[in-house]
Amino acid sequence: MKLTLYGTSACHLCDIAEQILIQCQVGEIPFAYEKVDISDSDPLFERYGERIPVVQDEAGLELGWPFEAAEFVAWLAQ
Repeated sequence: MKLTLYGTSACHLCDIAEQILIQCQVGEIPFAYEKVDISDSDPLFERYGERIPVVQDEAGLELGWPFEAAEFVAWLAQ
């Protein structure tokens, strides 16, 4: 499964979200993720600017902040 983590380089919450993803990569559900900096795209900034960090799966389902590891794993399992 491939995920996208939307955020910015100056977002401390995005750093926390990435640490949760890294922590969960050793779990039972395999996934990879790509970080996308929304400040590089006006449409992405308009869509996510006030909601980051946001994780999106390949089907377009999103998990917005705040979330903890258990919530993230439950979201992955659906």
